[in-house]
Amino acid sequence: MNRRTPHFLILQPRILLLFSFTMTLVLHAETDAADNTNQSQQERPPNVLIIMSDDMGYSDLGCFGGEIKTPNLDELAHSGLRFTNFYSENMCWVSRAAMLTGVYHKSSMVNGALNKNCPTLPEHLRAAGYQTAMSGKWHLGGKSYGVFPNDRGFNDFYGILGGAASFYAPAHLHRNRKNVEQEAIENPDYYITDAISSEATRMIHGTPDEQPLFLYVAYTAAHWPLHARPRDINEYRGKYAMGWDALREQRLNRMMTLGILDSDSKLSPRHRKVPDWQEVKNPAWQQRRMEVYAAQITAMDRGIGQLIKALKSSGRFENTLILFTIDNGGCHVEYGPDRKGDYLPETTRDGRPMRPGNLPTIMPGPEDTYQSYGYGWANASNTPYRMFKQFDHEGGIRTPMIAHWPDGIETPGRLVPAVSHLVDIMPTVLEVTHGDVSQQQPNSKPAIPWDGTSLAKAFTGELEHERTLFFQHARGSALRHGNWKIVREQKKDWELYDLRNDPLELNDLATSNPDKLAELTLRWTRESKRLMRQAKKQ
Repeated sequence: MNRRTPHFLILQPRILLLFSFTMTLVLHAETDAADNTNQSQQERPPNVLIIMSDDMGYSDLGCFGGEIKTPNLDELAHSGLRFTNFYSENMCWVSRAAMLTGVYHKSSMVNGALNKNCPTLPEHLRAAGYQTAMSGKWHLGGKSYGVFPNDRGFNDFYGILGGAASFYAPAHLHRNRKNVEQEAIENPDYYITDAISSEATRMIHGTPDEQPLFLYVAYTAAHWPLHARPRDINEYRGKYAMGWDALREQRLNRMMTLGILDSDSKLSPRHRKVPDWQEVKNPAWQQRRMEVYAAQITAMDRGIGQLIKALKSSGRFENTLILFTIDNGGCHVEYGPDRKGDYLPETTRDGRPMRPGNLPTIMPGPEDTYQSYGYGWANASNTPYRMFKQFDHEGGIRTPMIAHWPDGIETPGRLVPAVSHLVDIMPTVLEVTHGDVSQQQPNSKPAIPWDGTSLAKAFTGELEHERTLFFQHARGSALRHGNWKIVREQKKDWELYDLRNDPLELNDLATSNPDKLAELTLRWTRESKRLMRQAKKQ
């Protein structure tokens, strides 16, 4: 070897060998990193989005037989699951308590606030590393609104603390603990449905990519007051000229076509306080009430489309379990001109006096009105069932539920007939997120046991179970045990129905089957006492 030969030529074979070895390590490292990334993506817990609307009927959504335009919810339903035997409680706050704790409200609520011995879903998920956020109606803060969502597991909150509010100038509007009513007052375009959607979108985009998200969106639509933008109302102008009788028939036929109801299903009789449409006074005003109600729902659906878009743009959509449901059936309440409440502003934002009450001389929709859609349209919303919110007959507590999860639901598009309830949401979500299902408090104190059971098997088509469901609130009491149900209005006599053969609760068997009645009333009494004992443990 010539001593003038450059050293890099002498070392070239070694360099090449070292370079080859290094590249092999790099390629293996990149492959391992890719495998680890794929594995971490597959093992990443799902995001969870729970959407709850307010005071809607079983047949309002397009995917459940309604004519109201809900294209985004319809798409979630047709590419997900529809639960056709799902139950809520019969009023707003008790339903929300059941959903967020997995425990019936008689145990999970104390003086209008959540029992400290009932850990909430966001408390469990926050402990598991989730970002927990809420946009919308809380209604679980107690009589003085002293308990905020931030006190029960939510890191971020926007919405109202109470049970109802103007859509244009909502009372008790907060962002976390700060009152932000002034934001609505100063914004002439403010509309709470849009604000709930926008704030929820902010929460989605504000969550770090690597952190799973739990988001609870609780719309005030379609709770009274009947407030909607003129452009949304115009979409329904004249659509309800046929009246509530024809509307019920049309919805029944669509529900049978969709498979929501059996092909030989019938309608329950028109409620005794609802006149024949041909005898209705002020038909133009009656039509407008339903037009505004439908417009409120379409505005909500548009906001849900905004949430879906945000989930997609953030890369979360495929691995997000979306659950949509309603807190109770359609509300029959006729809003009187003398009814007062802290939710009712004295004037509009520009100083005009409010004109509250279901007065046929005033068309609903604008900010200075405060009306509800009443018995006739609520009867149609709850097609084919009878009774309303506040009652435990099927019209008050039978509600739709939609589940959508591309990464987790097999054979989408199915109907799920298994009997289920809002108390099942907590165990379902904690099972699929692999969260803490020990039912322990964050401080390791034993918690009140769940009344719900997981519905996760429905995602693979395997859910079949018999259920016993308990109800007691407001103007109703009930117990469903298998296909048998007892129900009563307040302190009236118990009624007994075989829901398999009589889903509309028209043939009372209490007199002809006293043994079954006695069995179920004894079950109801024992359950009521058990729940009361648990509530006293706080």
